[in-house]
Amino acid sequence: MNPIQSLTASATASVIGVAHVVLGGLRRRGSDKERGDVPGWVLITLMTAGLVTILWALAADQLEALFTAAMNTVTGPGAP
Repeated sequence: MNPIQSLTASATASVIGVAHVVLGGLRRRGSDKERGDVPGWVLITLMTAGLVTILWALAADQLEALFTAAMNTVTGPGAP
């Protein structure tokens, strides 16, 4: 397993572990119908963070090049 695959696997395992802990704690508090779908939103937030981490690990160089190219095309006020 190469370093990127190892990083991706550990990041995914961490996100899943945190999701289980958070969602388990939220479920134990009772079934108050006024609290909405908090576990669902927590899961969406954690999964999004995991996806961003994985994409960042896989494409850091390309993202940096894209950002640098975009910033180099920005001109000041009044520039042609």
